[in-house]
Amino acid sequence: MRTSSVGRANREAGETAGPTTERGVTLIELVLVVAVVSLMAGITFPAISSGLESVRLSSASNSIVSFLNGALNRAERREQVMEVVISPKESRLWLYSAAPGFERELDMPEGVTIEAVLPELEPPRDGPRSFLLMPGGVPPRIGVQLRNRRGARRIVRVDPITGVPQIEVLEIK
Repeated sequence: MRTSSVGRANREAGETAGPTTERGVTLIELVLVVAVVSLMAGITFPAISSGLESVRLSSASNSIVSFLNGALNRAERREQVMEVVISPKESRLWLYSAAPGFERELDMPEGVTIEAVLPELEPPRDGPRSFLLMPGGVPPRIGVQLRNRRGARRIVRVDPITGVPQIEVLEIK
């Protein structure tokens, strides 16, 4: 079989006879994919951010319930007077006992603040509030109102009848 001199020259130059197909991604395709991914991330970010804020508020509420439960249990079981100090300015709670070296501290997570300590006093005080837990006594009415960056609020209250801390979810206005 004889081949033409043009076909032989093309093969020797590295070219093949027939249609050629190139594989790869063009710059336009790459830009479109990046734009679609960016758009999806921009749409979902507020929902994810809101979810994280809600989880932080829930976690802070549960931490305060555990903290107050521990204080109430220690007062009853060890028969020690316990002092709970709540500071809205620092968004922090402390627990003190007459036992030497016993002190506990609870900080609120980032984005969660203590908005108020209940019941509110007349006239309002600006500093930390203290509550005493007496062994065998009735638990005081302690309430801690929390707020996150998105305005969601919860109140952790100690029920004076049962002595059990409870979480109340407030509606956003």
